[in-house]
Amino acid sequence: MTTYPQGSFRREDETDDRLFYAEPRLVVHIDDYALGAIASYFERVLPHDGVILDLMSSWRSHLPENLPVKKLVGLGLNDVEMAENPRLHQVVVHDINAEPSLPFGNASFDAVVVTVSVQYIVRPLEVFAEVNRALKEGASFHVVYSNRMFPTKAVWIWQSLDDTQRAELIASYFRHAGGWEEPRRLDISP
Repeated sequence: MTTYPQGSFRREDETDDRLFYAEPRLVVHIDDYALGAIASYFERVLPHDGVILDLMSSWRSHLPENLPVKKLVGLGLNDVEMAENPRLHQVVVHDINAEPSLPFGNASFDAVVVTVSVQYIVRPLEVFAEVNRALKEGASFHVVYSNRMFPTKAVWIWQSLDDTQRAELIASYFRHAGGWEEPRRLDISP
């Protein structure tokens, strides 16, 4: 995929995301098997004792309990949800759809993760470019997705694709944002 059709990043519900996420949702969006697969994947790929950004964070960061981190920063829309996340060392309330610039300096993180939320990003190329800026040289960005979503807030293009095509869509974000190596796609489903 090299171009995006007009309206690709529109959503059924275009109201301010801060209104949609104003009420805490302390629910699990994926099943236990998926949670285990994500934790196992993160245990293998994330740096130990690193500074990690949990982008679009919530009350769970999906990192395994035994993964030592120097600092885990959560950036999301609901401070109550993030306050319930025992893994976070720092909470940043920030709407990347309204302002894709990340409030962090250059080369701040050893890794960035976005877990089961990429489908809600309305300006993905800008966000992916910002993640690249905020990562240290040689650091990694891990985008984990599932087929679950809030359909009124997921972008149109995401909803029109199957899981394989969604992997290609995410790869296109890396390519078109610039500055990234060719992304690797892994199926970590249990």
